[in-house]
Amino acid sequence: MSSDASITFDLKNDYCTRCGNKLEDVVFTLKAKRQVMDIPSIPPPVYAEYRQYSCTCANCDHKQVADFPAGVNAPIQYGCHIEALVSYFSVFQYMPYGRMKSMFSRLFGLALSEGSIQNILQKAAAKAQGFYEWIKSELSKSSMVGSDETSVHVNGKKDWIWVWQNTFNTWMLASDNRGCSTVDSAWEIGLLDSILVSDRLAAQLKTPSGGNQICLVHLLRDLTYLKEAEKHPFAEQFISFLRDIFDFKEKLIERNTSSNEQEASLFENRPNILLDISIAKEGYPKTLTFQNSLLKCQKFILPCLHHLEVPPDNNASERAIRNIKVKQKVSGQFKSGQHAFCVLRSVIDTCIKRNLDVFNDLIQIMNGNFSFQ
Repeated sequence: MSSDASITFDLKNDYCTRCGNKLEDVVFTLKAKRQVMDIPSIPPPVYAEYRQYSCTCANCDHKQVADFPAGVNAPIQYGCHIEALVSYFSVFQYMPYGRMKSMFSRLFGLALSEGSIQNILQKAAAKAQGFYEWIKSELSKSSMVGSDETSVHVNGKKDWIWVWQNTFNTWMLASDNRGCSTVDSAWEIGLLDSILVSDRLAAQLKTPSGGNQICLVHLLRDLTYLKEAEKHPFAEQFISFLRDIFDFKEKLIERNTSSNEQEASLFENRPNILLDISIAKEGYPKTLTFQNSLLKCQKFILPCLHHLEVPPDNNASERAIRNIKVKQKVSGQFKSGQHAFCVLRSVIDTCIKRNLDVFNDLIQIMNGNFSFQ
């Protein structure tokens, strides 16, 4: 029940329900409250028409034309509230263009074509570009950055969307490949101040950074499969090691500190011992392949114990990238506009992480009156 009622009705009897006496000069005591929540009727669209006039000066005969306001540069265009609504429904709620076209027609009496919706999203992304670049700059200064990538279909062609994120910021990038060239173009000098959390993708591990943390949840998933498929003791022992890391990380978070040297020493040698276990190729080919793959990145298993802000998993990046999959499932493949989606979704996710009002902030961005700072 809200404490800020827009309208209040005080219900008081005029006459006694027993004897009929008029209730004057009596003290009324509040007995109970009941609220009815509703929203106002949806108003019709507002059409602001700017009429440009010309004239000739009576003094010097100079012919002149009045200027249109800044931003009013087309015979017909859409205002900031429509731009914010289209961005909100398309990028945040994943509404397909066809359904959005129907919604605007039936609820607001506005005839928006699918082409107009696409153009509005492109214009909205252009307005949000400065905030998009600001998010990237903030990430480059972060002590921890998580990253992931996923494939997308654009007009039947396979492309990729990458994400880099931390506690307060999310930055997405559309690309035509999953390789190092994407990372190089996105981060020219790398992420030198950051521990990069990722899923063992070569392009991620090759990113110049302050260090790497591989996702231990992925390792746990792979090892659980190997334990069931090939049943080599290596898998069970490594699973036990990972669970010890998870348990100890929880304790570090509870006491709000990273591990000391004595505590770290309890873990430091265990990867070497496990990776030295002899595994025969015959009978355990997948387990052996997995063990060999870990030899290349064993130093990326324990940074989460030395840096409190570094998680032992890449779950936050996976949650961010899942929005792309949901978007495709609900709306279908991208026909185009994947860059606009990345710009607007980066801004929206960052607003969410900072506990800001997504829709009202989109309005302010379209108005040019917004700042994360």
